[in-house]
Amino acid sequence: MSKKCYRFFGGLLTVQKNWLNKMAEKGYRLIRTGKLLYEFEKCKPGQVQYCVEFIGQKSKANAEAYHDFLEEMGYSVFYKNINLNYSVGKVRWRPWAEIGGRIATNTTTFNRELLIVEKENDGKPFELHTSYEDRANYYSNLRNPWLLLMLMLAAFATVNRSVILGIIAVIFLIPVIIYQLQIMKNRHKAKMKEW
Repeated sequence: MSKKCYRFFGGLLTVQKNWLNKMAEKGYRLIRTGKLLYEFEKCKPGQVQYCVEFIGQKSKANAEAYHDFLEEMGYSVFYKNINLNYSVGKVRWRPWAEIGGRIATNTTTFNRELLIVEKENDGKPFELHTSYEDRANYYSNLRNPWLLLMLMLAAFATVNRSVILGIIAVIFLIPVIIYQLQIMKNRHKAKMKEW
């Protein structure tokens, strides 16, 4: 018998990962995802671990290749949306993405911006990015959408002399700073490792 949970995490990837791992500790393994749906089946408590990966910057071909690569490594992989979009025919422009991923539609990576990756629990921490350079690049991919939104809101706030848009721009600056600090930390560690 399956257990269905309805949740929306948006861009809170760590919160989503922690919740999935708590469900695994309680003995529930993910079998299906939907816009808000997470469907689980019973398993041995702590049998699996989860990691959530942002792939919104990838082209459809690269996203599928990465998905297939992870499955070949023995992981179970589920696509997940980062936004709630209930219309057909949506198109999204992602100027921060790689060339083939800048236009996202229903047939490409729209509503498939995240990968939930499951592995058997071997007692080791579950990380998909193990080198400092790879982590820095990943955090850059996480920072760039927030940076673009923050800059656009700041420009609109300046042009329209809108205090509300300015406040929202400052709020969007918070994840930019958090991810930038992670980028700098990992780049520094990568340089220290070279010595």
